[in-house]
Amino acid sequence: MAKEEYIEKNREWLRKKAEEPGIFQLEKGVLYKVIKKGNSAANSPNRSSVVTVHYTGKTINGKTFDSSRSGVAPAFRLRDLIPGWNIALCRMNPGDRYEIYIPAEQGYGKRSIPGIPGGSTLIFDIELLGIS
Repeated sequence: MAKEEYIEKNREWLRKKAEEPGIFQLEKGVLYKVIKKGNSAANSPNRSSVVTVHYTGKTINGKTFDSSRSGVAPAFRLRDLIPGWNIALCRMNPGDRYEIYIPAEQGYGKRSIPGIPGGSTLIFDIELLGIS
């Protein structure tokens, strides 16, 4: 499949996902679905926060390219992550688990990285375990 065709296939997949029930839209085209609600009284992280999460990342064909679920939950400084993670995680509370759909422009853009072709929509199942 040609690169432009692949990019368009990913965009179309995201447009269709946005129409499904239970899917909510954030800024810059990031979508999410709530899998589990956590502590809504707790603070949400900000770009300077360090978050501890469990996650699994997939492409639209269902191929897993990364996961923390078989080990210790990693901690990340939010501002060091892709924009799509920042947009979504800054709205989550500890204990929340969301499936997040990130357009390529808020992920890795047109550049390819191992396991992720350029122009890929990214799907992450993220559980926010803690904020520091």
